Amino acid sequence: PKFDKKESELESMYDKWMYVLKNLSNLMQRPAALQERVFTRLFEQAEISKFDKQELKLYEDSVNAYRDIVNAIRTAEKKKYAEGRAEGRAEGRAEGRAEGRAEGRAEGIVEVAKKMLLKGISAELVAEMTGMSLDEVSKLK
Repeated sequence: PKFDKKESELESMYDKWMYVLKNLSNLMQRPAALQERVFTRLFEQAEISKFDKQELKLYEDSVNAYRDIVNAIRTAEKKKYAEGRAEGRAEGRAEGRAEGRAEGRAEGIVEVAKKMLLKGISAELVAEMTGMSLDEVSKLK
């Protein structure tokens, strides 16, 4: 009751809130002085509070439907993300195994080539038997 400022006299956020609380029932539209984002929800809720029972039921059904749709989309996104991640891991493991096998075979061939050279087998024959080039076999000596 002691607050008597007019819309043009509002300076601080406190003044604006006091003005709203005192005059909300008399306001037909949102005043220019109350354009801050913080008042947006307040005026939206004030509009909703004026709904009759049927309008309120329709509004609540609409909000619930919207939330259901958003939740369904989020659940689908999470599921697809998890599936993609699992698929990526499986592909990574398969590639890692293939690379490991290839490296193991190459190392095994080098070991066999070294043993053949130690037994006195010619470099040409070692290259032919292992599939290595003559230069690679020569570097093993």
